[in-house]
Amino acid sequence: FKVLDWTSLAAGVVTLSERTGDGKTVTRESFFDMRAKVKELLQPFVDRVKANIHPTASPSHLLGTSGTVTTIAGVQMGLRSYDRSKVDGAWLNSDEVGDVVDRILNMSYEDRVRNGCIGRERADLVLAGCAILEEIRNAFPTTRIRVADRGLREGILTNLMKDKT
Repeated sequence: FKVLDWTSLAAGVVTLSERTGDGKTVTRESFFDMRAKVKELLQPFVDRVKANIHPTASPSHLLGTSGTVTTIAGVQMGLRSYDRSKVDGAWLNSDEVGDVVDRILNMSYEDRVRNGCIGRERADLVLAGCAILEEIRNAFPTTRIRVADRGLREGILTNLMKDKT
């Protein structure tokens, strides 16, 4: 396995959420505004991948680590509270991700707070994370996402990126 390219975007969930409001009241319009900003930031990377790797490059699957993707997995599984042992290593199919994002988008802030896999700590940030994930999925369509929630993941990813340089 070799990383062929990578990037980091100035589009974290806090920054993105603050650009479009407070994260508590997220409308479909503000959600799509977040997505448009992510798409704009992601586009140079997408163009580079298409130019340097293949014009129709599409991964066999995506690897999602912590935060949004683990939250989506927990919500999709219907967990009453987040359970790393059930989420870590799980596979999500593309339709499930889209359905969960839509379900979260339809929740009020209070509903997100009450959801055991979202909670007060992420209730105002989860939709910004969903906007980021949706644009990554749009740029690199695939049928599956592997969910990773272990501390080792950052080290592995860093080493893979170092191998690239």
